[in-house]
Amino acid sequence: MIGKPITGKTFGGCVRYVVDKKDAIILHGEGVRLQDAKSITQDFNLQRKTRPGLGKAVGHLILSWSKEDLPKLTSAIMVDRAKEYMEKMDIRNTQYVIVRHGDREHPHLHIIYNRVDNKGKTISDNNSYGRNIKACKEITLKHGYHLGKGKEQVNRQALRGKEKLRYELFDAIKSSVKHAADWRSLESSLLAKGIHIEYKLRSGTTEVQGISFEKDGLKMKGSAIDRAFSYGNINGHLNANLRSQQHTTIENSPSITDQLKEVLRTDYTHGSQPSFDGGKNLLEMLLDSEFVPATSAPIDDGLQRKKKRKKHEFEQSNGISR
Repeated sequence: MIGKPITGKTFGGCVRYVVDKKDAIILHGEGVRLQDAKSITQDFNLQRKTRPGLGKAVGHLILSWSKEDLPKLTSAIMVDRAKEYMEKMDIRNTQYVIVRHGDREHPHLHIIYNRVDNKGKTISDNNSYGRNIKACKEITLKHGYHLGKGKEQVNRQALRGKEKLRYELFDAIKSSVKHAADWRSLESSLLAKGIHIEYKLRSGTTEVQGISFEKDGLKMKGSAIDRAFSYGNINGHLNANLRSQQHTTIENSPSITDQLKEVLRTDYTHGSQPSFDGGKNLLEMLLDSEFVPATSAPIDDGLQRKKKRKKHEFEQSNGISR
């Protein structure tokens, strides 16, 4: 199961689109008359007046399942899943209507709810995309629904608005992170695609705590786009890319022995004795003190005198004369 949360300004257009669409079936509602789109809109707007300063009072949710889940989904079960989803999204004590559509191959429904609740308080939409992902995953695993094959399988052409932007960001960030080895190169790559990075710092420090991406005036947190795009996950991926590049560079670099062989081969091919830095030939370089490895540590002078004294005493005691 996947969800798509949307907020809007006017109930009329949203209700007409959802309720009056061909094959639409109103499954359930709370706090509104369900006889037609006009009545539903009037009831939503009446409660909205208790919070006149709220610009986007329209909550619109779309819940979709894979076509493989169709045998598991009666209308009653879809209503239960919709209520379960709203509870996880902290959408409570407010007006709503649940409508099932049959215009797609996969089963899906629409929920329209009032962001002004029954007590005149605003239902928050903060981090709705992150909460949506968590809620859908929990419900999918709990009820054994079909797990999708990832964002790569989503039909980009069917997306609109903020959801379309989310997938545009997903595709661009995934491609750029794959090839970048540090944050500077990632920033340059994304900037070329019209995407800006904004870092969130821990209060009073320069420590990066989070990250957001902005395109076309819309900004989204990295973790809301995909869990792989949190600051920590991206940073880990960039570090892995850097280590891989460094390892490849070392492997492809010729050793000192290979370099000497190449110089010897080149110079002897041209009939000349190989020369190196400062005009030295190979023999002179090998005899140079800088190139002669120390075979042992220098012997201490006091130790040498002690050995000579012991040798002299030994010779005297045994009648050995020089």
